Amino acid sequence: MNEADPIPPVPGTSVPSGLKARARHVLQHLDAVLPDVDALYVDLHEHPELSGHEARTASKVALRLEAEGYEVTRDVGGHGVVGLLRNGDGPTVLLRGDMDALPVEEKTGLPYASRVRTEDGEPVMHACGHDVHTACLVGTAAVLARSRDAWRGTVMVVGQPAEETLQGAQAMLDAGLYARFGTPDVVLGQHTAPLPVGTFMHREGVAMMGSAHVRLRLFGRGAHGAQPELSVDPVVLGASVVMRLQTIVSRALSPLEPAVVTVGAFQAGNRANVIPEEALLELTVRTEDAGVQDRVLAAIERIAKGEAAASGAPKPPQVEVLERTPVNRNDPELLGRVRDAHAEWFGRDALVPGVLGTASEDFPFFARGPEHPVPTAYWYMGITSPEAWEAAPGTTPLEKVAHVPGPHSGHYAPDREGSLRSGCESLTVAALACLHGGSASVDH
Repeated sequence: MNEADPIPPVPGTSVPSGLKARARHVLQHLDAVLPDVDALYVDLHEHPELSGHEARTASKVALRLEAEGYEVTRDVGGHGVVGLLRNGDGPTVLLRGDMDALPVEEKTGLPYASRVRTEDGEPVMHACGHDVHTACLVGTAAVLARSRDAWRGTVMVVGQPAEETLQGAQAMLDAGLYARFGTPDVVLGQHTAPLPVGTFMHREGVAMMGSAHVRLRLFGRGAHGAQPELSVDPVVLGASVVMRLQTIVSRALSPLEPAVVTVGAFQAGNRANVIPEEALLELTVRTEDAGVQDRVLAAIERIAKGEAAASGAPKPPQVEVLERTPVNRNDPELLGRVRDAHAEWFGRDALVPGVLGTASEDFPFFARGPEHPVPTAYWYMGITSPEAWEAAPGTTPLEKVAHVPGPHSGHYAPDREGSLRSGCESLTVAALACLHGGSASVDH
């Protein structure tokens, strides 16, 4: 996506004056749908599947979409599911929900807590709220299918695999998502956040940082641990690299350029008395700007090579950028439309100021249309229970968020009833703000 290219407006998709009345008409079906949404959520939470292994989850999503009249295609880019509901002339609105879980051990104590482990004994948990995303996606699809008189256009429901490995969105596009099912006019996505349930956060511009996964292989010369003078110790070399990498953000970048450089893995040797020949480091890089990311990656390579030369390494390090994910940039017009729709439905008090997320997503790949960029909007929905939020220390949202379980924690437990209802409502209202008005006779 060329960020300099203007994103064309979507014809006929401005927020209608009767949005709240249309939403009320559509969401009158939500009470009938919620029991199945809740059952699906509990089922998915209890039976999570890691990235690339979402066969059971995908099947359940596909069956529910088929039951509501969607044209369903399975196995798009792995276990991806695509459901189409064509309802007259109008825009195509893609609603995305990610389906995969994490290798995290659940510690919530819930009666439906995950006890799933892989064949290798690795724990699996929905520690990032993807079970909420998927259940709300299915719930939204159901209420829209049951109220086709209130809107016109095409709803494209996408159950996406492998978000946690940042591969699923691109895999679906590579498998012909837009070529086979049509390029949408807009793409909408939401994510759980440790904010009070019933609140929503929208951020103009960059909502989440772009990321890069870097692997450094450092070469030394092995020796007996009792004779370090005969070695070029890759452990010491690696430690020097780790410490020097910390200066990239603090000294190589402006304080006005947000960035994160984290060494998440450092592997070297397996015996106390043996100096190994190699060390392996893996890093994650997060930046708000692609140009800054290029500079950070160049600095990582420069530091690794410089420290290797200073250590007398027998050969230069291998520096591999295994993957890069673009920044998650909201289209300003579309985000404004979604935010206004949420304000109209939930009230202005339900909206909290947007902050930049240092985490990354593969959602921005959906903005890469075959002929022109596709407008995308991505927002956060609060899932923390009123009791947990009130009990958290602090007086400001930022202070309280630091004291409640967040994504990727084994204690992450969304407020079940409130999160599912508000998640279905927020995605439905956003979709209606982008679809044409229908012929429903509703009480204004």
